Amino acid sequence: MSYQKGPVHLRRGHVPSSTTDQRLLDSRGPTDWVHTDPWRVLRIQSEFVEGFGALSELGPAVAVFGSARTTPDDPMYEKAREVAEKLCGLGYAVITGGGPGAMEAANRGASECGGVSVGLGIELPHEQGLNEWVDLGINFRYFFVRKTMFVKYSQGYVVMPGGFGTLDELFEALTLSQTGKVTTFPIVLFGTAYWQGLVDWLRQTMLPDGKIKESDLDLLLLTDDVDEAVAHFDAVASS
Repeated sequence: MSYQKGPVHLRRGHVPSSTTDQRLLDSRGPTDWVHTDPWRVLRIQSEFVEGFGALSELGPAVAVFGSARTTPDDPMYEKAREVAEKLCGLGYAVITGGGPGAMEAANRGASECGGVSVGLGIELPHEQGLNEWVDLGINFRYFFVRKTMFVKYSQGYVVMPGGFGTLDELFEALTLSQTGKVTTFPIVLFGTAYWQGLVDWLRQTMLPDGKIKESDLDLLLLTDDVDEAVAHFDAVASS
């Protein structure tokens, strides 16, 4: 016996005892299906649709990443706010992960200057919620959908001091730039005291071992200067 289930062909023990329509219309059936991978595909699709729909008319934007643990009295909080404010002055929207710390500072800088302040949140076990300075916010279930939104709608990244999540976004952007998946994508590491050790490791360990090329290091700008960080985006865009 064979059975055609949409595009899927089934035989023998794989033939179901009821049809797809029956299971859809029979409200008395089990609810396990809402946790299956095919149903998750629809959730993933819906997140892409919502994200694309909300951000499609955003215009030029720069993503600012950094630690959720950066406190308001940390000098990097004020630097993130200043970076966002000056990006706003150049006509850029500012996109963050929507959380506290450095993300809040960047959203605050964009919102206070009358710009577009975007927060792309993520469902986490320790729920944070979107900070109060997010004017356009989207919460995602899936990291990879959220990452797509960052890359698709940003013209580059400013990376403030941060932890594993910040490193994850940084190296994904570097990989996409290195492989040509995205082009003219400036990446600024802000805070030489924090990032210099990483840059030195890339130059002194990875490069001599042949794992990267000299030109790969040119994908990064390391700075402590807000004006230099912001000007880097216009310089790359016009080059």
